[in-house]
Amino acid sequence: MSDNVVPLKRTNGEDRPTLAPILSLTATPMNAVNSIILDRMQSEIPLIPALAGHLISGGGKRMRPMLTLAGAEVVGYQGTRHHKLAAAVEFIHTATLLHDDVVDGSETRRGKETANIVFGNPATVLVGDFLFSRAFELMVEDGSLKVLKILSGASAIIAQGEVDQLVSQRKIETSEERYLHIIGAKTAALFAAASRISAVVAECSEEEEVALDAYGRNLGIAFQLVDDAIDYDSDAAEMGKDRGDDFREGKMTLPVILAYARGNEEERRFWQDAIAGFAVEDEDLAHAVELIRKHDCVSATRERARHFAQRACDALNIFPDSAARRAMVEAAQFAVARGY
Repeated sequence: MSDNVVPLKRTNGEDRPTLAPILSLTATPMNAVNSIILDRMQSEIPLIPALAGHLISGGGKRMRPMLTLAGAEVVGYQGTRHHKLAAAVEFIHTATLLHDDVVDGSETRRGKETANIVFGNPATVLVGDFLFSRAFELMVEDGSLKVLKILSGASAIIAQGEVDQLVSQRKIETSEERYLHIIGAKTAALFAAASRISAVVAECSEEEEVALDAYGRNLGIAFQLVDDAIDYDSDAAEMGKDRGDDFREGKMTLPVILAYARGNEEERRFWQDAIAGFAVEDEDLAHAVELIRKHDCVSATRERARHFAQRACDALNIFPDSAARRAMVEAAQFAVARGY
């Protein structure tokens, strides 16, 4: 075992971390996972694979199933049980995205029209339900009650997080603590579960399970923090969605929470109107971005993300140094440095 703390890199643009190591590490098992995904999204009703494939083939990073595969490598698991479970993780994630796009009224994702725009809201919700069902079939086939408990529990927490976010929408008084609780549920819970189940199938110690859970949970929080920063710091071509989506939907993300807390009386009135839905035109978005830049809120959000990413890296210290561990560390570094 190793107790060396791995420092999180600060990037200067020349030595920017990438997903290349973890992509290379998981390439072979990911092929097996993709085959399972393709097989299990099929149905005798053509609309189901057409709609599911519209999102699944849309160029996502596959971060969550990748964590299941990488976790198996870091603990030295030699079997294949985790392939179906990684596919189940991706189905859970895809189902939540389909439902989210309906709830948010989103029009683009990853640079293309969302499924709800192409196929309509009813079909999108129902195919999301289909994918959830497929995920649970895969869990049951694995046969581990512990795995089933972890993934089903994560699914329930994600749903609660999404409802909590909906309740908090357009509420300017949302605190940073409440925001972190929301993203801990709606995003980090699945990152944590995806990572932890690798240790379960490998019959690792409770300590190793907890370590992988902590890695995934902290990585998930860092990942969402950066997503929310990007919404005010990147163009649609880079990030694959319309900049300002969160702003127009009245979501209280950390850049807005910080800008409101740091603003003067006039700026606070603007944020109150904007979050309430009374100031959502393009010029209002431009002013919001200007205020967020004025108070350095994107940098502050990324700095908080660095804190959680460092915690993710530190959680891996109980494992011996290996290519797998180094790849997972760089994935955490990438989560903070990315611009998309």
